[in-house]
Amino acid sequence: MLLRLNPLLLAGLMISALASPPPASAAQQAPEAKLLYSLSTQCALKGAAPVPCTVEAMDTGAATLYRHRIGNSVETVRITAEPVTMAIWAHDTKNWQPLRGASARFSTNTVCFNGEDLCVVNPNYLNSVREDRANTRLQGRDLVMVHFGRDGRVDASCYDDACAQLLK
Repeated sequence: MLLRLNPLLLAGLMISALASPPPASAAQQAPEAKLLYSLSTQCALKGAAPVPCTVEAMDTGAATLYRHRIGNSVETVRITAEPVTMAIWAHDTKNWQPLRGASARFSTNTVCFNGEDLCVVNPNYLNSVREDRANTRLQGRDLVMVHFGRDGRVDASCYDDACAQLLK
């Protein structure tokens, strides 16, 4: 059974949990962007073990960019508010590609994009989200997952065991 989540709540949850502004490409750079925060944490690419990384959140006015610096790699996620969309910078085509999905697992404080293509561990963020939203649908939940349509907008969401339906 898939449940509809407030897309702004989920986007806020996913956005804050990830973090990643633009990499080295000029198309991704936003000279007027304002640094919101920088975080030293752990990240993983393509299901590998987490390694130290730095995440920077940047406000460009039109979107929030989350730049993940992982060793020599830089992965950037862009989130817009109206409409709520999520995209990742594709280095090969040098443009934004809509995300297929995102998830947050509270027990491991991990947010992942496109399965396990990019995962970020934030030991404090998801716990604070759970505390701040104690009277919402997140109470008692471990996994929150969203699926995005071709336009990058949320088209399905789920909690815990119901997420197996999203993976089909």
